[in-house]
Amino acid sequence: MVSPQLKLIFPPPPSVFINAISVVSLISSAILGLSESIGKQNLQYSKFCQVSSQNSSSIKKIKLPSRLGMLFLYLPAFIAALISWLLFPHEIIRTLLLSSTLTLHFFKRVFEVLFVHKYSGGIVLDSVIQISLAYFLSTASLMYAQHLTKGLEEPEIDLKYAGVVLFLVGIIGNFYHHYILSQLRANGEKEYKIPKGGLFGFVICPHYLFEIIGFIGFSFISQTLHALSITTGIIFYLMGRSYATRRWYISKFEVFPKNVKALIPYVL
Repeated sequence: MVSPQLKLIFPPPPSVFINAISVVSLISSAILGLSESIGKQNLQYSKFCQVSSQNSSSIKKIKLPSRLGMLFLYLPAFIAALISWLLFPHEIIRTLLLSSTLTLHFFKRVFEVLFVHKYSGGIVLDSVIQISLAYFLSTASLMYAQHLTKGLEEPEIDLKYAGVVLFLVGIIGNFYHHYILSQLRANGEKEYKIPKGGLFGFVICPHYLFEIIGFIGFSFISQTLHALSITTGIIFYLMGRSYATRRWYISKFEVFPKNVKALIPYVL
């Protein structure tokens, strides 16, 4: 009799590395999310880089221009996704779908950095290194964990095509709300404004909501315990980040609408 878990996911791989990365990724992301939610900005970028600079000690931190720093965040992971096509060229459709969606995900990130986002500050080098390494390791380990399922019996319930749909909903919704954010300020303007349009009337971080949907799509495509652990960690982190973002807007704008939630409309 197949256990309920194995109906949905592949069995854990006989890999100490993948199992260790799964645990470390989940725990570290959850801790970062909790820290963000209680007001401690560990990853200093966007508006929180400015806040951290104002409240920091006398220790001088190296800052990169935002566009360059953000490019370094995503480029290594994009390259890792591209390389996976060369390393695993003749594997099952599930591996091909995961490789394709990861490549498209980080291509979109790089495209947005170069042509969509507008910037008003810098990004701390420590955060660039930490985030870039996390994205790179997550991408590489996701593909390797999928490779380790080669030859195993497929889960009884096939979620990979539902995962593709969720990924497309996530990437389109995320891009749309990033575009709205990019249009808030005219060229040369640096002050922040309360975003409007799309789901911004309901939550302050709809781009995070769609990011989560996209990562759930990765989990459905992969159906590995490793993908599930990374997605769960991302959810914890983005929940904390969205709470911090909402708190920042409330402190910055006296007219911020209190009915606008952090991440999920009408819920939280």
